[in-house]
Amino acid sequence: MKLTSIEDADFAAEATDLAKNQILAQSATAMLAQASAISQNILSLLR
Repeated sequence: MKLTSIEDADFAAEATDLAKNQILAQSATAMLAQASAISQNILSLLR
């Protein structure tokens, strides 16, 4: 099955969007983990 250039471009755009969204999700997870670790460190210092 041969894809047209429009379908190729759509696939490339969707693949790019998927990669971007995966990076954003991973970044958000990492930031939440950092925030949790910082909170735990602050609580440890206050004890």
